[in-house]
Amino acid sequence: MKSIGIVRKIDAVGRIVLPIELRKTLNITDDSALEIFVDGDKIVLKKYQPACIFCNDDVDVVLYKGKNICKKCVENLVKAI
Repeated sequence: MKSIGIVRKIDAVGRIVLPIELRKTLNITDDSALEIFVDGDKIVLKKYQPACIFCNDDVDVVLYKGKNICKKCVENLVKAI
């Protein structure tokens, strides 16, 4: 993991500000969703990209009844019926 040498304080309600340089580099906008998870003693922020529940692909994903399914898996399901 690459350190960029920026330190930020957490405010009273637990928020931090991501530096604009980092947001521009990763194409994170004010409406971007981020996943937050723990890896050992690290807190990891990852830009959220919905993935198919069957194949984990993130290309051509559609939301169906609250689940993400890629078009390829939808076609395979239709063929199986």
